[in-house]
Amino acid sequence: MSGKHETNAGALAILDVTARLHDQRIAARGRSELDAMPVLPSRDVVLDIVESLVSALFPRHFGPAGMCGRDLDGYVARTLDSALHKLHHQIELEIAMIEDWPSETPLPPPRDPDAIIAAFADALPGVRNILNTDIQAAFRGDPSAKSLDEVISCFPGVAALTRHRLAHELYRHGVTMLARIISESAHSHTGIDIHPGAQIGHGFFIDHGTGVVIGETAIIGQNVRLYQAVTLGAKRFEVAADGALAKDYPRHPILEDDVVIYSGATVLGRITIGKGSSIGGNVWLTHSVPPNSHLTQAKARNESFDDGAGI
Repeated sequence: MSGKHETNAGALAILDVTARLHDQRIAARGRSELDAMPVLPSRDVVLDIVESLVSALFPRHFGPAGMCGRDLDGYVARTLDSALHKLHHQIELEIAMIEDWPSETPLPPPRDPDAIIAAFADALPGVRNILNTDIQAAFRGDPSAKSLDEVISCFPGVAALTRHRLAHELYRHGVTMLARIISESAHSHTGIDIHPGAQIGHGFFIDHGTGVVIGETAIIGQNVRLYQAVTLGAKRFEVAADGALAKDYPRHPILEDDVVIYSGATVLGRITIGKGSSIGGNVWLTHSVPPNSHLTQAKARNESFDDGAGI
């Protein structure tokens, strides 16, 4: 009998917890779940779409083994058709979710899933073209790289950038949740955290990559190189009139062309690192530097500037 009582007690406890969780969801939403609510985009579906898109961009490396010649074009066409069809539905779900936000939340301009998909598909050859420059930069910049195929297949910086450039195209069209799903998946797999809003020029190389953080409003020029544990962050956060953190304002660094930032450096705030500059390892920098500057940790300690409030 004691076993039966224990089973009943356990079932009652689960029912109690379930009811309390239900009440918390209602409190968080501000309305009953019996009201119609939009279906959320699926993280698993979005990530499956991204892997399909990556294999369409690089079918020899990430498509089925053994394909060559005309087989590649057929595979790319079929993969794109399926992936873009699924992506269209996920975009529809995100737009419905945004339209369901509370009325006091400012809504973005209306968006058309058909137009977004058309623009995204049209951008894919350009994405592949700029990724070619990133791959070349990695091959030139790393003496351990033995071939371009090795760079494409194995380098975490290239993997993170491939997904960033896809996510950035969605972000540009206001599909921010799908873009963030993509970027956070790349972050978890590579240790490289690039916000999908960051603007990154061609020929970008992240060496090693673990611990790199690039904020939403960062602007990175052409032929820039970062090493592991570099942070391009915000110096401080502005506060709106209602006391909440302000959003959608420039707060991350601008790196001009041909900049190199070595491991462990932290660059904060809307500052500009001039063309051709190098920032040494473990430097903490919160002020702009002119072109062709070469800043080391010792020099940074001797300069007078505000250390800032945080990342």
